[in-house]
Amino acid sequence: MERVGVKELAERLSNECQLKLVTGGADAATEISTAYVSLPGLLLAGYGHGFHADRVQVLGEAELSYLESLGEAECEAALDRLCSAPVPCIVVANGRKAPEKLIAMADAEGIPVFESELPTHVLARRMVSRLEDLLAPSADLHGTLVDVYGVGLLFTGKSGIGKSECGLDLVENGHRLVADDVVHAVRTLQGHVIGFGNDLLRHFMEIRGVGIIDVRAMFGIRAIRKRKRIEVEVKLASWSELDDYERLGIEDTTTEILGVEIPQVTLPLVPGKNITVISEVIALNHLLKLRGTHPAREFDARLRELASGRTGDPESIRGDDE
Repeated sequence: MERVGVKELAERLSNECQLKLVTGGADAATEISTAYVSLPGLLLAGYGHGFHADRVQVLGEAELSYLESLGEAECEAALDRLCSAPVPCIVVANGRKAPEKLIAMADAEGIPVFESELPTHVLARRMVSRLEDLLAPSADLHGTLVDVYGVGLLFTGKSGIGKSECGLDLVENGHRLVADDVVHAVRTLQGHVIGFGNDLLRHFMEIRGVGIIDVRAMFGIRAIRKRKRIEVEVKLASWSELDDYERLGIEDTTTEILGVEIPQVTLPLVPGKNITVISEVIALNHLLKLRGTHPAREFDARLRELASGRTGDPESIRGDDE
């Protein structure tokens, strides 16, 4: 399970979530393992069933107003229920000041307390979004990721087989480069695999015999994009007469990236084969399948009808005399 420390969380989210530390304890070894946040109003009121102590705790206007309505002893008891859980950290939203009792009790338990100027719903949404990125399972893939007709094609294969050249040809045809050589992949909570390049490589490509080129400078901003869902792996392979390559495509082949099954197409390379056009066809064929049209299976059904003697209506071929 992926985890992120409270200190790293504070460093990465300090600007976006306007976090200001008001206690010590940010250097503690406490780690967060879930992207969700919690508003502990029920716990403060004394109902702890279903409370998630492993989440970031956000105190909004309702929670703070409730604490202010309590007597001194009741307020201390409510805060004790929160701080003794123990929780990874507490964030006070809406530009409100953290209660002095909360700061003292959290300090004693080693729980970091932050203040934020953001409204509760904005703070919670931003924290969840960033935590999803930080906690998402990730991997570095060797390949080239291109957006072709809105489909993320990940070209893989052994070094020097032509992944970058294929990606460059697709860019020249109007498609968009996402990443070359090293593709960082993360799995989202929705079960999608998102690919993107690192800050160093960005829109640069290495073309053997030419060197490093700048795709954005050559083809313009339309030729690149920052992130794209990986939807199909196109595996480039050297042609071998001993291998049995797919001819009909009735049964879909899949591969697994970060635990997510993704369609895989293996393309044997021979001189003269137009890999760019075939890649575009792969993307379009994938779009057809998403919309319920599977050409290979429909063709197989027609063959079965022909074999059974049901050849269809001969009138359908009449009338086309041009």
